[in-house]
Amino acid sequence: MDIGEVAKKAKVAPSTLRFYEEKGLIKSIGRQGLRRQYAKQVLDQLALIALGRAAGFSLDEIVTMFGQDGQPKLDRKMLNDKAEQLEQMARRLHFISEGLRHAAVCPAENHMQCPTFQSFLTAAIAGEYQPTKL
Repeated sequence: MDIGEVAKKAKVAPSTLRFYEEKGLIKSIGRQGLRRQYAKQVLDQLALIALGRAAGFSLDEIVTMFGQDGQPKLDRKMLNDKAEQLEQMARRLHFISEGLRHAAVCPAENHMQCPTFQSFLTAAIAGEYQPTKL
């Protein structure tokens, strides 16, 4: 497949493909005229890159997810550590979401006078993000 086909199928710009190739994430198999050519497996590689990016992995971390042959070579500990980070982030975001929802419906005239909102602020500044009902 040429670079245009891959870009269209993977929904990325050709410049992204060239950048990924520079970083060592993908490899072209040659050229036809001026256009780079890629094997069909590049679509699987690009899907793994997209998943890694969505999970918050850096491109340098994603590079390590491929073997020399371009096939996935996943470090299970790294995946587990990232999953734990995502779970912590989800708990933190849930806590913040609850606080915002409470603030949106709180009957107190001034949020700073609301004991529940005050508890939320105290927990937030202490970094104690726990998904509890406020």
